Amino acid sequence: MNFYILTLFPEMVMQGLNTSIIGKAVEKDILHIEAVNIRDYTKDKHQKVDDYPYGGGAGMVMQAQPVYDAYLAVTDKIGYRPRTIYLTPQGPTFTQPMAKEFALEKDLIFLCGHYEGVDERVLEEIVTDYVSIGDYVLTGGELPAMVMADAISRMVPGVLTNEESGATESFEGNLLEYPQYSRPAEWNGKKVPEVLLSGDHNKIESFRREQSIMRTKKYRPDLLKKADLSIKEKAVYGVNDLL
Repeated sequence: MNFYILTLFPEMVMQGLNTSIIGKAVEKDILHIEAVNIRDYTKDKHQKVDDYPYGGGAGMVMQAQPVYDAYLAVTDKIGYRPRTIYLTPQGPTFTQPMAKEFALEKDLIFLCGHYEGVDERVLEEIVTDYVSIGDYVLTGGELPAMVMADAISRMVPGVLTNEESGATESFEGNLLEYPQYSRPAEWNGKKVPEVLLSGDHNKIESFRREQSIMRTKKYRPDLLKKADLSIKEKAVYGVNDLL
């Protein structure tokens, strides 16, 4: 899978994504991540990419021309116009199902805005998806692009060494992940739950399912409205009281 990130700060993006699991996937050619410097495509001799907004107001706005030309540099290379994501608080909030959906694409372009935003005309021309990572404002789109690229990458076959791990993490089935334990069996006076030491896989699975439901009820009860629960589970864990 190929990620093309249109940005004013390519070093920030590449340093963040060329490490850990994602970096290893890049080394194995499972992923390709390319940061495209928008400043390289400005026609201004001082590499200026912003100007004052028409109608007045505080701040500056990223101009359409350098953004569009950076975008065309990518589409001309790959031969078509892929889904292009603009990172903005105005979009719907990024979720795990969205990560799975985007992971089905061969190529994705991320547009990282700055200042007071990007000229609306180029957004209308190139953007297919408006996405937010939360209801707050950041200084630019680089961090959201890195967050999305990381989450999407984990859904790409071959990126995770344990194929099951991508399907048993938090938010699968709209439930938080069950608590995890490692050696030693007792630490600081706290013992690993006996069922996890039993070797009985059916009991372990039931225990983990229970813990996922109870943890979700405690920390993210809003998720339970969409969780895939049986009628018995809803009754046993008091989920109906929250709906």
